[in-house]
Amino acid sequence: MNTRKEVSNMEKLTRRSFLGAAGAAALTLAACNGGGSTGGDDTTPDGDAEVATKVIMVTDTGGVNDQSFNELSWAGMQQLSTDLGWEVSYLESKQDADYMTNLDKAVDAGAQLIWGVGFAMGAAVNEAALANPDVQFAIIDSTNDNGAANLTGVTFKQEECSFAVGYVAARMTASGKVGFVGGIDSEIMQSFEQGYYAGIEYANKEQGLSVTYQGQWAESFGDAAKGKAIAQSQIADGCDVLYHAAGGTGTGMIEACAEAGVWAIGVDQDQSHLAPETVITSALKRVDQAIYQISQQLIGGSLTGGSNITLGAAEDAVGIAPTHDLLPDEIYQGALAVIDKIKAGEIVVPKNADELDTFKAGL
Repeated sequence: MNTRKEVSNMEKLTRRSFLGAAGAAALTLAACNGGGSTGGDDTTPDGDAEVATKVIMVTDTGGVNDQSFNELSWAGMQQLSTDLGWEVSYLESKQDADYMTNLDKAVDAGAQLIWGVGFAMGAAVNEAALANPDVQFAIIDSTNDNGAANLTGVTFKQEECSFAVGYVAARMTASGKVGFVGGIDSEIMQSFEQGYYAGIEYANKEQGLSVTYQGQWAESFGDAAKGKAIAQSQIADGCDVLYHAAGGTGTGMIEACAEAGVWAIGVDQDQSHLAPETVITSALKRVDQAIYQISQQLIGGSLTGGSNITLGAAEDAVGIAPTHDLLPDEIYQGALAVIDKIKAGEIVVPKNADELDTFKAGL
């Protein structure tokens, strides 16, 4: 029997506390040849050695240098080291078969808390948590499905930030055509696409536009060449604003947009640094702060595990990047107003195709 506890707004993770540490995460990566480590031993006032809290992150196949989701997760880990002196490290998964192997390595290394990053790791993390009840586990973009008392699932309402950038895309296009490049097609990734599409349709209704949409899945989070090829095809079809939810694959989309002189929209973190004259905004997903704060709560005991946590615009856990140099102020402010309506419940963003159909019918 499934005995998992559902938590829609995480205990202790208030809107103020979630944002309070948001600016502190550094995005500088350690050398990444399959693993990295920062932090060290603390000492007590008497000079006696005190063993540092050890936390290990296991990435999905996108790798820690994806300039997106995994990199942002590692930034949250690094912040634990910088602020608290914790010993943090990561293990990269090159293929799906590495998930359980890396989780076992993290257990053997003596980690008190092990993070899995990415929905593809869901089954492996659930299995590892049941097999190792004395170790805390947590996973980004998946859930505690087996009722393990030592596993915390953390998911985001990424459809909400995608809606906001879809609204921006529809108002920024000159051709009336916008595109989307997805990573691996799945239920959770569909929420990026459907939220984006819904934001386009909302802008069409609000602004009297007739913007059309096309999207394609690369079936990879680490194939920049594939992302670039898909983007080039969409650009050839007339799309002049493209959004990706594809990890490292999406960097290829941004490159194609820069070469063609069309607009790009980033994801997870502010990706304007990748192409300052091309990336008009990014859909933010504050994975770094989820890892930073939930880790402290699990280690400190204010969160015991065995729950599922969902974070969205109401918690300021998703939104759009503050960088908006390339956006007319009217459009940027319009996007912020859309986010405020989502927070207030005035807009309920669809996360799948059926919900999108209902949403469009109600416009």
